[in-house]
Amino acid sequence: MNALYIRQEQIVGYQAWLCEQERERSTIEKYGCCVTAFVNWLDGRPLTKEEAVAWKEELKSRCASATVNAALAALNGFFRFIGRDDCRLKFLKVQRRVFRDQSRELTQQEFKRLVEAAAANGKTRLALLLETIGGTGIRVGEVQYITVEAAQTGRAEIALKGKIRTILLPSKLCRKLLKYAKKQRIGSGAIFRTRTGKLLTRRQIWAEMKSICKAAGVDGSKVFPHNLRHMFAVAFYRACRDVVKLADVLGHSSIDTTRIYLMTSEKEHQRQLDRLRLVS
Repeated sequence: MNALYIRQEQIVGYQAWLCEQERERSTIEKYGCCVTAFVNWLDGRPLTKEEAVAWKEELKSRCASATVNAALAALNGFFRFIGRDDCRLKFLKVQRRVFRDQSRELTQQEFKRLVEAAAANGKTRLALLLETIGGTGIRVGEVQYITVEAAQTGRAEIALKGKIRTILLPSKLCRKLLKYAKKQRIGSGAIFRTRTGKLLTRRQIWAEMKSICKAAGVDGSKVFPHNLRHMFAVAFYRACRDVVKLADVLGHSSIDTTRIYLMTSEKEHQRQLDRLRLVS
């Protein structure tokens, strides 16, 4: 293609190509938004390496490093798609942190308060959804695989990112899921649905979780689906101390990814330093 000016149909084509590569819908939407933001910033100017670098500097001035790199990944993929490898950008080098941001850590006590608040406010589906994600460590995009059949057998077959894995469901959770499905007259298929029978979207799940924060007395910045997955990972590892098994359960291709989930909190890291007793 070797385009000098970026056209809207190229962005649409890029997203269609990402779909063919079986990328997640959320990733496709995010990449499309990143490219569109860059095009809007260009404001009709031709695509050059200098403009791409200037956009990178603009992002660095107002965004966190991880956010900048995520945007660069979207742009680099687009540049390759349209035949403009000459515009590809280098990622920011970010030193790996050795502890988690404590202000973002969701404790098991806070998790229980969220479940209890949801139940107390008549949000039965939300309470069960929280327990399902928190009790299995599934991704929010994998909720659709929690079916009546999965609850009956105690195992769910999850197909995502070109891989298929089997996860086991706690027996107590299975009983709760089947009881809820029976009450909602769901005889087969996905258990978590809207009133019209459609699958819950990521946005709906996110919004429902945020709606219960105040009642539970939990900081809203801690409450999002992926944080439940982090909480599960920490609890699972503390129980079995097997990072390889945890990686399999979470569906990670690399143990390095799993290690990110197991970083200690800042407070825990501080206690570990104090126990060394190297300062008299």
